[in-house]
Amino acid sequence: MRGGSAEVARGGKENKTKNTSGTLRRLLGELSPFGSQLLLALALLIVGAVGTALGPYLISRAIDINIAARDAGGLAVTMGLLALVYGLSAVASRAQTYQVGAVGQRVLLNMRAKLLAAFQRLPLGFFDSRSVGDLMSRIISDVETLNQLLSQGITQLLGSLFGLIGIIVAMLLLDVKLALVSFILVPVMLLTTSYFSGLTRKAFRLTRVTVGAVTAELQEEITGVRQAQAFGRGEENILRFQESNAANRDANVQAVAITSAFAPAIDIISTLGTALVIGYGGFLVFGGNLTVGLLAAFLIYVQQFFRPLQLAAQVYTQLQSALAGAERIYAILDETPEAPDAPSAQVLTNSQGRVEFEGVDFAYVPGKPVLRGIDFTIEPGMTVALVGPTGAGKTSIANLIPRFYEVSGGALKVDGVDVRELTRASLRSAIAIVPQESFLFSGSVADNIAYGQAGAERAEVEAAARAASAHDFITALPQGYDTLLSEGGSNLSQGQRQLVAFARAILADPRILILDEATSNVDTRTERTIQDALAVLLRGRSSVVIAHRLSTIVSADLILVIEAGQIKERGSHKELLQQGGLYADLYSKQFRGQEESAA
Repeated sequence: MRGGSAEVARGGKENKTKNTSGTLRRLLGELSPFGSQLLLALALLIVGAVGTALGPYLISRAIDINIAARDAGGLAVTMGLLALVYGLSAVASRAQTYQVGAVGQRVLLNMRAKLLAAFQRLPLGFFDSRSVGDLMSRIISDVETLNQLLSQGITQLLGSLFGLIGIIVAMLLLDVKLALVSFILVPVMLLTTSYFSGLTRKAFRLTRVTVGAVTAELQEEITGVRQAQAFGRGEENILRFQESNAANRDANVQAVAITSAFAPAIDIISTLGTALVIGYGGFLVFGGNLTVGLLAAFLIYVQQFFRPLQLAAQVYTQLQSALAGAERIYAILDETPEAPDAPSAQVLTNSQGRVEFEGVDFAYVPGKPVLRGIDFTIEPGMTVALVGPTGAGKTSIANLIPRFYEVSGGALKVDGVDVRELTRASLRSAIAIVPQESFLFSGSVADNIAYGQAGAERAEVEAAARAASAHDFITALPQGYDTLLSEGGSNLSQGQRQLVAFARAILADPRILILDEATSNVDTRTERTIQDALAVLLRGRSSVVIAHRLSTIVSADLILVIEAGQIKERGSHKELLQQGGLYADLYSKQFRGQEESAA
């Protein structure tokens, strides 16, 4: 299944299990730290609601008392009061809108911070099955769905609620019978809202999932644009993206179709309510049981009565979209984080670099072992090379040392202590890793070299770069060490990026060094250049070197040949050649291939 489609399938299954009311309670709980600001907004809302309720009453007074009696002075006073009431209501409305909007933005700020913190706490296994694009969609797009609700929707909803309460009270005080007639259609409106609620909830859930799929697909296409152009896959990729894009379009069209039918339904009910008031109110006026002024006031009240309900309907649409986004956000926040350090965990200090694998088993998925019975020891200052076919388990062995994953069986010890009994921070501070594809961050070259050694002096940075044979090319850059790198360091060559990564590892001065195909992306000439630097880097450190180029590990103290998750052969380069086994066969083929390439 393609990445985007997989996200849709996973998201659909994920969202079906969500509790909407629980999600809403959690979302409202995000507002709890801002109680004082919300109380002020509530007071302002009440002021606005009182103004909304008083306005029509003053209009009826002006018609029935001032105009009927031709009292110009009294009319002026009433109109002055009306202007004052509406003025205060407008000011209060403006102030509470600002207040709630400011609170909403703070909630969004906290939500994004929580998501990023959650990403940092999750185990690496979580990211193995998720696309970067979908995760970015959750922290950007899904959080943005909360923006309109928290910044405007809540204001409209609360304003409508308090305004509605004020209107109901005023209508009942003026004329109970006409008020009750006006309320006849409220159950119809509630049933209509309930009917559309289920439809909109499903529709907006699907829109959030498809947005994540589109983002994931787009991220993949942009990241792999060079490969797409190199293999002439542009048209195929466009068609593939159009499928995800069309699914997102269809989901949004479906959501719009439902919401666009909802608003007219509410309008029809509102119009019927106005007709009822005019008909019954006119009958009361004809019988002398109601004044024209009160009928006019009731008509205004009815319009105001249904307007909050209409606004609530609009906010309800926002709420469904926001809840769909919130469900995806809380799905991340509810993921099981990386297991915390044991309460009795020790801090690794002054590490000697001794690493022991004692019958280690490991599986990414329970029941599907990747490593079985791995047993070897790295003495301090010793270099151990891992070789073998792709997928044999070499990188899995290396990833267990810093506890990126936990062993499934056996024990892995550093300086005689099981790594599960050490704090992750102290363990990882003693380790430096140079992967096959080193990631460079936005910032200067110097910042990237000093990434693992915060506060390093420029002299230390330059010394590390010299040791990694990177100083010459760095000084040739436009701003030298202060040259800003593009995303992923794309303005450097692949070999240069790897040299910067070597310099970063040298500056970190680890006791344990892991090189995972670290020279595979460096050309042969550059590789020879950094061999001397590597000799300095490896000296006195316990090192694990994974390499396909066997010429780079002939001097290793111990070579382990890994196949199908097990150690098949072990020994020095010379000993393994004499055994004539798998290593000798691999070396012979590679050496013969190099001779043929040279020829």
